[in-house]
Amino acid sequence: MNISIQELNKIYSGGNQALKDVNLEIREGMFGLLGPNGAGKSSLMRILVTLMKPSSGQILVNGKNAASNRGYVRAMLGYLPQDFSFFSNLKTYEFLDYAARLAGMKSRRERSRAVDHMLEEVGLFDVRSRKAGKLSGGMKRRLGIAQALINDPKIVIVDEPTTGLDPEERIRFRNLLARISSQDVIIILSTHIVADISGTCEHMALLNRGQVAFTGAPEELLRQAQGHVWSIYVSEKEYVEVNQKYQVVASVMMKDGWKVTVVGDEVKGYDAEAITPNLEHAYVYFVEHTLKQ
Repeated sequence: MNISIQELNKIYSGGNQALKDVNLEIREGMFGLLGPNGAGKSSLMRILVTLMKPSSGQILVNGKNAASNRGYVRAMLGYLPQDFSFFSNLKTYEFLDYAARLAGMKSRRERSRAVDHMLEEVGLFDVRSRKAGKLSGGMKRRLGIAQALINDPKIVIVDEPTTGLDPEERIRFRNLLARISSQDVIIILSTHIVADISGTCEHMALLNRGQVAFTGAPEELLRQAQGHVWSIYVSEKEYVEVNQKYQVVASVMMKDGWKVTVVGDEVKGYDAEAITPNLEHAYVYFVEHTLKQ
C-alpha cells in the first residue's frame, strides 16, 4: 500500500488557497499530519477520501489516480471526519450495522460479528442498545471511530479524532490505532494536538498555510530542537519578563517562584538549563524559529 500526493493545489471559489504544491509519500503504518487550525489539513483529508477534487495535481493510491478511481479508493477506505454525524434515533449497534451495510457487508452474520467486535474494541459493547443520540460526547466520538474501522479498511483517515475525548479515552484510541497500524494498513492521523502524534507515528508532516513545512520522522523534528529548550527557575517579577522575552511552553508555580520551560536559541540573564525536548517543544520551536522567520 502506498499513497503518493503530487503537486496538489486547492483554491476555493473565493480565491482562498487552502493547499499549495503539496508533495507527500505515505506508506504502511501510522502517518501524522500536524498543523494549526486553518493549515489545510481538512482540505487535504477531503481530497484524499475523494469527497472533493483538487484544483490541480493528483493523488495516486497504489499507482491509481484517486480522482478517476473513486470506487477503488472508497472500497478500501475508513474515514472519520471532524464533523462526524449519525442517526440519533438508531441504537448504537443499529447505526454500526447500517455503517457496515454501507461499507458493502451483505451477510447479516458477518455484520453481526463485525459490529460486536468493534463495539468491544472501542468500549461501547455495554451500551450497544442505547440510542446513539443519548451517548456522551466521548462515546459518540468512539462510535465514529468504530464506523471508520467496521469494514477492515486498508486506508484509515481520521480528522481531529480525539476532539471531545478525555485523557483515558485518547490513550485507548491511540492504542487501538497502533494495533491496527501493524496490520499492513495506512493510517493518516490529522490533528493539531501534538500528543496525538508523539509516540504513535513513525512518519509525519507539518502543514502551515497550505504548504508542507516539514516531513520526516518525529525524531528529526526533535533533533532540530535539541539544545533549544530550556528550564528556568525565576521569581514572580522575572516570570513576567521571561514571558515577554521568550516563547513559554510550560509554567509551574513553585513555593518560591516559577519553573518555566521556554524555547529559544539561547537564554541570557537567567540560570537556564538545557533539557531534552519532547515533540510539543520541538513543534513550538520549529514554528517560532523556522516558519515565522
